[in-house]
Amino acid sequence: MGLSFWNELRERMGELRDLTEISSLLAWDQETFMPPGGAPHRAAQLATLQTVLHERLIHPRLGELLALADQHPSLDETQRRMVANLARERNRAVRVPRSLVQELARRQSLAVEAWRAARERRDFSLLAPHLAELVRLKREQADAIGHEGERYDALLDAYEPGMRVSRLEPLLRELGKALVPMVQAVTEAKPPPRWRYEAHRFPVERQRRFAQLLVERMGFGTAQGRLDESSHPFTCAIGSGDVRLTTRYDERNPWVGIFGAIHEAGHGLYEQNLPAEHSRDTIGVPASMGLHESQSRLWENAVGRSLSFWEGLEGELRRAFPEALDGVSIREVQASACRVSRSLIRVDADELTYNLHILVRFELELALIRGELEVQDLPAAWNEKMDAYLGVVPEDDAQGVLQDIHWAWGEFGYFPSYTLGNLYAALLYERMQAELPAMDEELRRGNLLPVRDWLVEKVHRLGHRWDAEEIVRRATGKSLETGALVRYLADRYGSLYGVALP
Repeated sequence: MGLSFWNELRERMGELRDLTEISSLLAWDQETFMPPGGAPHRAAQLATLQTVLHERLIHPRLGELLALADQHPSLDETQRRMVANLARERNRAVRVPRSLVQELARRQSLAVEAWRAARERRDFSLLAPHLAELVRLKREQADAIGHEGERYDALLDAYEPGMRVSRLEPLLRELGKALVPMVQAVTEAKPPPRWRYEAHRFPVERQRRFAQLLVERMGFGTAQGRLDESSHPFTCAIGSGDVRLTTRYDERNPWVGIFGAIHEAGHGLYEQNLPAEHSRDTIGVPASMGLHESQSRLWENAVGRSLSFWEGLEGELRRAFPEALDGVSIREVQASACRVSRSLIRVDADELTYNLHILVRFELELALIRGELEVQDLPAAWNEKMDAYLGVVPEDDAQGVLQDIHWAWGEFGYFPSYTLGNLYAALLYERMQAELPAMDEELRRGNLLPVRDWLVEKVHRLGHRWDAEEIVRRATGKSLETGALVRYLADRYGSLYGVALP
């Protein structure tokens, strides 16, 4: 292979990564330290960057280089994967007409503003016409991209490369069938004694110090990252040496900041430990949104809600909040962290009920894209499914169909990433426990690094060398299934609530 040919392709890959990361930096600043007056100009800056990025991606010369690479006989496996990842991204971009891209952006902007007004007034009808247009446009986009199965496949593939409805739908329905009776059994059982933190206040400065301690214990490198605050916790990767986390704090509820920090540090560790030698090409990125979510969920739930985790942090927790923990056992702390209830709001849901919230959204958006459900009928369908899966019905649209912004953003196909993350996490955690028999003892000592190191070896350092399910299969010996998650939830919540779970 001629050096000039390969060097030019690598340089274009690097430019695309640079533009993406610059855009991420601007977005992080907008959510953290940017003064409010900067919003209009920042929107224009981000739009310009996205336009430049799109033009670089669809440039004819990049297509020529990819075609040459595809035909070159001497590419090794790593190089072929780099080319395949970029070709996939470019093919999605070039197949969608510029006019459709522009119309989608315009409609999404209008829909977000309509969503805010509709949520404030608790009136879905204010969003409905905008959402109907977005559904129509997303169908057009799916058809333009192309699909062998159905339209939703093309939308799903943007977040979970290689995933298809024919693979996903049976998994989610099987999971829902297992979870509904488990939720019923647990919510009808007598709950264990728990920490009644609601009677206390938790000063934000103390919470900040404790959250910082947590992420550092997890192995998050503070020389390569930072933890700040925002109204909605998120992780932003500017590069492997610059990963930004945020959380938020509630003086009445310490779990908001604690689990926000643990969750985002799980994302951050993935970003910090991607293969450095591929930091400016298409392998040095996470394999999928679902696999990304698996890293945060494994830390937040499997590790962060375990008794051994809190035993290892008991001293630090009591020093941070001595008054609130006076006379409280560490088992009561864990029981508080694992409290189960039938809730209306997804972001507040516990780990036992959470995936039922996702199932509601998946079934509805799949029906919308298939044309089996009209937008005007969405609130009633939402309420019906919430009643069927969770036994609760919203009093108004704000607590129901309007609670998430994802559909107003046009993010159809995104919601399944959350449950795929939980499924991947359960498989990884089950295998981790088998390979690290002393893990619980290490957690009790306050040593969290064995968890990080195992994940670095099995997931992080691989980047996007393979698609997500293949990475998990190589780590665990198992393909995607529901059994590991069901076993994990049954074991934890059956034990906590003293019930035998199916």
